[in-house]
Amino acid sequence: MNDLTDEPNMGLITAEPLRRAIGERYLTYALSTIMDRALPDARDGLKPVHRRILYAMRELRLSPTGGFRKSAKISGDVMGNYHPHGEAAIYDAMARLAQDFNVRYPLVDGQGNFGNIDGDNPAASRYTEARMTIFAEALLEGLAEDAVDYRDNYDGTLSEPVVLPAGFPHLLANGASGIAVGMATNIPPHNISELCDACLHLIKTPQARDETLLNFIPGPDFPTGGVIVDPPAVIAEAYRTGRGPIRLRSRWNVEDLGRGQWQIVVTEIPYQVQKSKLIEKLAELIQTKKIPILADVRDESADDIRVILEPKSKNVDPDVLMGMLFRNSDLEVRFSLNMNVLIDGLTPKVCGLKEILQAFLDHRREVLLRRSKHRIDKIDHRLEVLEGLLVAFLNLDRVIDIIRYDEDPKLALLCEDWTKSYARAMNEADYLPPDKTEPGELSEVQVEAILNMRLRSLRRLEEMELTRERDALMEERAGLQDILDNETLQWDKLAEQIKDTKKKFGKDYEGGARRTSFAEAGVIEEVPLEAMIEKEPVTIVCSQMGWIRAMSGHIDLTRELKFKDGDGPKFIFHAETTDKVLVFASNGRFYTLAPATLPGGRGMGEPLRLIVDIPNDADIVDIFVSRPDRKLLVASSAGDGFIVSEEEVIAQTRAGKQVLNVKGDVKAQVCKPVMGDHVAVVGENRKVLIFPLSELPELSRGKGVRLQKYKDGVMNDATTFDLSGGLSWLDPAGRTRTETELGEWIAKRASAGRMAPRGFPRDNKFG
Repeated sequence: MNDLTDEPNMGLITAEPLRRAIGERYLTYALSTIMDRALPDARDGLKPVHRRILYAMRELRLSPTGGFRKSAKISGDVMGNYHPHGEAAIYDAMARLAQDFNVRYPLVDGQGNFGNIDGDNPAASRYTEARMTIFAEALLEGLAEDAVDYRDNYDGTLSEPVVLPAGFPHLLANGASGIAVGMATNIPPHNISELCDACLHLIKTPQARDETLLNFIPGPDFPTGGVIVDPPAVIAEAYRTGRGPIRLRSRWNVEDLGRGQWQIVVTEIPYQVQKSKLIEKLAELIQTKKIPILADVRDESADDIRVILEPKSKNVDPDVLMGMLFRNSDLEVRFSLNMNVLIDGLTPKVCGLKEILQAFLDHRREVLLRRSKHRIDKIDHRLEVLEGLLVAFLNLDRVIDIIRYDEDPKLALLCEDWTKSYARAMNEADYLPPDKTEPGELSEVQVEAILNMRLRSLRRLEEMELTRERDALMEERAGLQDILDNETLQWDKLAEQIKDTKKKFGKDYEGGARRTSFAEAGVIEEVPLEAMIEKEPVTIVCSQMGWIRAMSGHIDLTRELKFKDGDGPKFIFHAETTDKVLVFASNGRFYTLAPATLPGGRGMGEPLRLIVDIPNDADIVDIFVSRPDRKLLVASSAGDGFIVSEEEVIAQTRAGKQVLNVKGDVKAQVCKPVMGDHVAVVGENRKVLIFPLSELPELSRGKGVRLQKYKDGVMNDATTFDLSGGLSWLDPAGRTRTETELGEWIAKRASAGRMAPRGFPRDNKFG
C-alpha cells in the first residue's frame, strides 16, 4: 500500500457475471428514468425538473408581483445548482409551463416569445424573461415553515425540497405526460373549482366512490377548450380504472353569409393539436379530393382561433361535412387517459380518480401537521422572549443599572434574583451586583432579547401590550395543539384551506370558468363518396406513357388530342364523375380510380404511377369503368386464367389489390368482360382454341387454370363470345369478320388448338 492507494481493495478487478451486471445497470437506469424524469409525483403533480425550476425561481425572488429575470439566468441557475441535464432541456420545460395553450394554469409568467399554438418554438432563452405566477406561489406556500423534507442536491453543496407543499391538486389541475422505460403517463388537465369540490366531498365522505366524485368532476377541462363527445359511462370507466380514451372535438358554428350562403367557423381546436399542421391536413384533403364537399380552408386567427371551412355548395349539410372532417383530420382526437403516477414519490402505479385525490389530501394533511408544529415552536420561542421582556418591564430600573454599571451584563441578568428590590443606583458606587454564583430565572434567550432591545423600543414595553401579545399567542398555540391532537379538526382545517383555494382560483377568477363542454356525438350516416360528387360526364384519356386526365364532357373518341412529344393515345373512353375506374396492370393487381379526383383536361394530366402505386416494371393492361354486376376474364401470358367478379377486384388503397398471381417472366395479359358462353384463346403460335366458359372456375384470387397448352411461346389474347353468334375479329382492313363454323377449333380446355382461320389478324388479337 502506498500514498496512491488509500483503500486495500483499490485497483483490484472484481469478477461479475455479465447477465447480472447488465441487469443491475439496466434496472438502475430504468428506475432513474421513471422516478427522476418521466412520472410525476402524486402529491404535488410535478416532475423533478419542474420542481427545481420553481424552487430556483423562488430563490431568485421572482414573485408574481416582482420583476422579471432573463430566462437564461433562471435555466442557468437550475442547471448549475439542482438539475445538471442541459440548459436546453430545462428551458424547454420552463417554456411549456408558460404556455397557456399547453397548461391549464400556467406556473411561469413569460415575457417575450414563448411559442404559440401553431407549433412555433420559443425564442432563445437570452431573449425572454420570466417570473412565477400566483399558481406557482400557491405550490410553494409553506416551504419556509418546515412543510416538507429537503435533500442534498446532486453535488451535496445545496439542498432542495423532495416535494412541494402544493396548495391545490396540481397533478389533475395541469395534468402531466411522459414516457419511461416500460411505462408512460398521460393525465389531462382539470378545473380547479371542480377539483376542490371533489376534495371537500372526499373529506366529508371518505368512503365516496369514483362514480360519486364524477358528479363534481365530469371530465377534463382542456386549456384550448373543445367538446368531449364520449358518453358519461365511458368517462366514468376511464376514471375508475385510470386508463381509457376520451374523444375531444373542435368547437364550431355555422356563420350565415346571406343569400343562402354559409361557412363553418372553428373557434376551438383539440388539446395538443398544432393549428398549422391541422390547416395543412385540411388543405391536403381538399387537394386530394378525399372530401369533395369541402371547397376551401382559411386561417383568420389572431389572438383567438378562427378557422374558416367553406363548403363546395350551399346545399351541403354542415353536420355531414363536419362528420367527415372529424373522421379524416385532427378536428377530432382521442386523448388516451393513463394516470400512472408515483405514489409517495416512490411507487409507480396506475391510479383511479379517488386514489389521486386521496394522495393529495394525505399530503396536505401532512403539510398541515408539519406547519402547525413549526408554528408552535415559533410561538414557544416568542412566549419565552415575552416572559423575559415582561420581567424587564417590571424591573426596568434594575435592568438599566445592570447594563450601565455591571462588567458582565449578560451574566448579571442570568443570575439576577428578581424577587429582591434594589434602590436606583445613582452612580457606579451605589450599584449592587447580583450573586453570580447562583442562576436566575431568566434564560439565555430572554437575556439576549433584553440586551438586543433598542432604547426607542422601551416606550412600547408596556405591560398591557406585552400581556395582550402573550395571551394571543397562547390562544393560537392552544388552537394549533388542538389540531395536532384531533384528527377531525385537522380535516376541518384542511377543508377551510381548500375553500379558500376555490375562492381564489375558482370560477370568479379570470380564466377559472370551465372551457371544455360536453355533448353527445350524433350518429352521422356514412355517406358514400359517390353521393357527394355531382354526376357529370367526363372522358378519361390515358397515354402510352401512362399520363392520365379527365376531360369535361363526353367528347368524340376519335378526336385528335395533344400529348407530350413522343407520346400518344392508348386508352380513351367515356365515364361519369361518380363512376369507379379500374386499372389492370401486368403485375396482376387491380387499382381503383375516382374520375372526380383525376387531373383536368387543360394540361397533359399526371403520371398514373403518382396516383396509384404501380411498380415501374409493370405495364398497364387495361383501363375501364367498373360495373359491379359484371364478371371478368383474367389471364396471364403463360396461358393461366379464371373468372372473377368485378366486386372482388375493387381496391381500397393506393397499393391496389392482387387478383392474378404471376411469377418471374410471366405477366398479366388479358382482362376482358365475360359476354357469352364460350372462351376463345390464341397463342403466339397463331393456334386458336375454343372451349365452354363453364370449364373455367370463378375465383377471387389465384393463378387460375391452364387455358391453352404451348410447347414454346406465350398466350397472346383471349375473349368470350356466344357460340351461336360466331367468333368475330377485325381484319387488316378494319372490317369486322365473323366465323360461325367453329367446330374444328372447339376442344377441351388446356388443348393445343388449331391454326387460326383464314383472315385472322397478324397481331394475333381478337380486337
